[in-house]
Amino acid sequence: MTGSLDRRAVTAKLLEDRGDLLVVTGLGSPSYDAMAAGDHDLNYYLWAAMGSAATVGFGLAMTQREKPVLVLTGDGEMLMGLGALASIGQKLPPNLTIAVLDNGHYGETGMQTSHTGRDIELARFAEAANFPWTRVVTDMDGVSDLRTRMQSRSGTSFAAIKIAAENLPRALPPRDGVHVKNRFRAALGLSTI
Repeated sequence: MTGSLDRRAVTAKLLEDRGDLLVVTGLGSPSYDAMAAGDHDLNYYLWAAMGSAATVGFGLAMTQREKPVLVLTGDGEMLMGLGALASIGQKLPPNLTIAVLDNGHYGETGMQTSHTGRDIELARFAEAANFPWTRVVTDMDGVSDLRTRMQSRSGTSFAAIKIAAENLPRALPPRDGVHVKNRFRAALGLSTI
């Protein structure tokens, strides 16, 4: 199923009035989208870590239980990290939300059709991995519902958000990994290394 939602509008809605929300972004467009919505010390942009967004978010959710954690990633990145869903499904941190911006394409490598563009539904993987709440989101009302659930920390959640397949101008976040890590740790009140 292809989507029509505007990825930047979806991201802006998820990050609106974010409070203490911790955000881990997958490689490429999700990082650009989060940056376009406004850079923040509690954004952890992953560079050169394809397939790792869900595991990083899982670790944060397990150690920062009092804060909501959002993994904002793309379908290509999530396809590379499907094993993470099984691990998350064993612990089910109530403060973890995974939002996949699913355009059915590999946007960073030339817009080739991804598996989700060929009728593979990521929400079904999360459901099979024991996630208590999974959705395929096709409208902004669904995005609002996901945001409400995320902010209330109502249980481990997974949403495949069907966005339009388009390449938008890049809004590049900081690319210095040490800076991003230290800034994030400082915002959590942790020592920097």
